[in-house]
Amino acid sequence: MSANHRANGGKSEEDADDLRLMRLVGEGDTGAFEELVEKHQALVAGTIGRMLGSNSDVEDIAQQVFIRVWKSARRYVPRAKFTTWLLKITRNLVFNELRRTKRRAQVPLQSEPGTDDPPLKDEMNLAPDASLLEVELRRTIEEAILQLPETQRMALVLRRYEQLSYEEIADVLELSVPAVKSVLFRARSELRERLSKYLS
Repeated sequence: MSANHRANGGKSEEDADDLRLMRLVGEGDTGAFEELVEKHQALVAGTIGRMLGSNSDVEDIAQQVFIRVWKSARRYVPRAKFTTWLLKITRNLVFNELRRTKRRAQVPLQSEPGTDDPPLKDEMNLAPDASLLEVELRRTIEEAILQLPETQRMALVLRRYEQLSYEEIADVLELSVPAVKSVLFRARSELRERLSKYLS
């Protein structure tokens, strides 16, 4: 089901299904746990990857998120939508990781081995410049997002890529809705500034 469905449905059928699975997980049902992981790993891994960059240990951190879900299942009390709670766990682990790697973050981001190979194949195409530019722009946007302060980055990732509502983002970040709008405004302004040479 789409993120839009999640954002619009409130206490939707999907959330009811998550609560049913969590009850079973709380009783030690590993099948229900696998189903829950399968259902939400794209949301968790996607958020982690966009927060930390593709060079990060996305799988390791996603695994830690779901280990916490498993350990908390028996005590879980649904005060908000399940995905909001899941993203709070994700946020905490991501912010911890960002603080731990801050010293290494002074080193500029290296592109992954192999990512510079495709342009050679592009010489066969008619317009390699266009596709190169697109790759460069996408990489520049990702790097610009990675340079935002952590709360701005998280708000932007949840809004832009996961299409969460302002209310849901406020829940995840434990901010008021006006504060979320302000954080997003600052994040977008900063991105616009960093990307100005591409936008002109």
